[in-house]
Amino acid sequence: MSRDPIGLAMATMSRIASSSLVERMGLRPTIEKLTYQGTKSGFQALGAASRQFKSVTQLLRPERLEAPSQPKSQFDLTISEEQQMMRDSVRAFATEVLRPAASQSDVDCNLSPELLAQANELGLAYFAVPENLGGAATERSPVTSMLIAEDLAYGDMGLAVAILSSIGVANALTQWGTAAQQSRYLPAFLEENTLQAAIAVNEKRPLFNANELATVAVEQADGYQLDGAKTMVPLIDKAELFLVAASLNGKPRLFLVESGTEGVSIARKPNMGVRAAGMGDLALAQVRVGKDALLGDDDFDYEAFINMARLGWCSLALGTAQAVLDYAIPYCNERIAFGEPISHRQSVAFMIANIGIELNAMRLMTQRAVALAERGKPFAREAYLARVICADKAMEIGTNGVQLLGGHGFTKEHPVELWYRDLRAIAVMNGGLHL
Repeated sequence: MSRDPIGLAMATMSRIASSSLVERMGLRPTIEKLTYQGTKSGFQALGAASRQFKSVTQLLRPERLEAPSQPKSQFDLTISEEQQMMRDSVRAFATEVLRPAASQSDVDCNLSPELLAQANELGLAYFAVPENLGGAATERSPVTSMLIAEDLAYGDMGLAVAILSSIGVANALTQWGTAAQQSRYLPAFLEENTLQAAIAVNEKRPLFNANELATVAVEQADGYQLDGAKTMVPLIDKAELFLVAASLNGKPRLFLVESGTEGVSIARKPNMGVRAAGMGDLALAQVRVGKDALLGDDDFDYEAFINMARLGWCSLALGTAQAVLDYAIPYCNERIAFGEPISHRQSVAFMIANIGIELNAMRLMTQRAVALAERGKPFAREAYLARVICADKAMEIGTNGVQLLGGHGFTKEHPVELWYRDLRAIAVMNGGLHL
């Protein structure tokens, strides 16, 4: 976000909300609500202005977002004031809107139209689309995308995946899409009836490797023919556009496939967790697409695409694991057994401490990888390490969250059983998001 009047106003409100006078007068909840609503209104105004002045332009060359100016010379966890304001707004939305809706969305395996409309009010899609195409993006910041994913998942991971699925496709188009692809699809992400899109990478094979794809693309005179099947694809029955990973001449590439294309079929297949994302299977039977369906040119980096997707899932794990920790601490402090809070028992206290330690390790590894990606530095090694620790510790944190609540952890009266199921997805997901 640039430093504009909206940003300045929100910064002022944030300072007021943090003052000791407000605390003594008991006005903090009111001020925080005004700040949240004001930020929402600011994003809405930005969207309206972008739509009003958006010109229908056929790009002659693809738009690319540069890394933030004056990149940090070393690993620095300090976030900007604008990023903090965005975090405050997204975290408030996740806490006040997503979390209350999480249980029913899990049952329905669906992101309701009402929730989608509220999510669109945040204006997140505008920061994935370049200014020349009506968006508000002036620079590419994987760090900001990571923070947004983490805060959305603090409310609910499944709903976060549903909200971020389309934005992930927009990010990939902005980073690698050709001028024709960007002109055709990116403006649709900013419309009132926003384009719903999904990334399809996973396949139904044991020990699936995203670099060894069974889905095949064969080049033909007028385009490509795709054959194969994908699984665990978000928004399976809502997506109008799929970004499909397929092997072309032995190398993995991505193809833009519109849902109405002949030979495309879908099937809803709810999973154990992340159910609100509405996942399912995508089948491709002799699907013919044009030459312009191949994402990007020679600058396309499939390894970077997969690593950014994996870091997206690591970011989601951070938000949900933080929710587990923040829920378990007060529960254990208030739960009385044998005449004292169960947190007085060393086994309980050590388990909570371990969750905090592991969560910080996950966050540091993920932040380091994302920070390197933002600076344009090699980050494959760091992304791999972040994925390994997040896949392992996310499942452990989910399990221990249920354990800390005892019998209550096994019931739907408390949300930890949902978080447990969601956190187990981190180890198996290779696509669906792109920071």
